[in-house]
Amino acid sequence: MGGKVYQAQVLKNFFDTITGTDRNLTRIYMCVISLAKLRGEDVETIGHLVEQLRQSKVKKELSIDVLDYMCEIASDLEITAVKTAFGVKEISDVIHDFDSVSLDSL
Repeated sequence: MGGKVYQAQVLKNFFDTITGTDRNLTRIYMCVISLAKLRGEDVETIGHLVEQLRQSKVKKELSIDVLDYMCEIASDLEITAVKTAFGVKEISDVIHDFDSVSLDSL
């Protein structure tokens, strides 16, 4: 599961980069290619992604093929790995923090 968590962390970095204020194409490139390598994609797929990233640089907008690839990875990952990477906790794990909250303290 460690590999899946790492993939989810790279995926999180990708989405943080494309939605943040510093949309650095080098960072986007590194996330996409890292995930492709981690997933053991064939040379043709990696080549297609690299070409789409080059076109993204020229057109100054992210290729839909790259975005589609990253969304496909997101849907393939196990939810447990994604929750771990994004720091999401189960309600049952944190419910004890809310046992002592009263309406008077709000």
